Amino acid sequence: MNAPPRFELFVLDDGEKPVEVAEDTKIPNAATFKIVKQDHTLGNMLRAQVLAMPQVLFAGYKVPHPLHPYFLLKIQTDGTATPQAVLEQACTKLITTLSALEAKFKREFSFKDVEGTVAEDPYGATGTGGQAWGAGRDYLDF
Repeated sequence: MNAPPRFELFVLDDGEKPVEVAEDTKIPNAATFKIVKQDHTLGNMLRAQVLAMPQVLFAGYKVPHPLHPYFLLKIQTDGTATPQAVLEQACTKLITTLSALEAKFKREFSFKDVEGTVAEDPYGATGTGGQAWGAGRDYLDF
């Protein structure tokens, strides 16, 4: 098969940089970032977070080929901030957002364990509520 081994899609090789920056010489205040060992999941989240910033004029990403585990993220700003600074701010905000989501997710599952027996599961599964799902285990244990 032509596909590389799965671990090569997310494990960095020795000396491999996770991010490479190429300044754009034709477009002012623009840069292209090559982010290796990542795919559409991170690319789309970063693009959306960067576009939410007021100093950004353009942000887009592409995965050049599905068998090569990297994507290119292009950012153009209005000149009040560099593309590198904007990407760093976007990564910080994205980490904060995902941490808040994780905390809410854990809190909701802790409520399910506290409630005890649930008469009817909203998703249609039958069982004994919190005890059937995890019996005190964290959702990451599965």
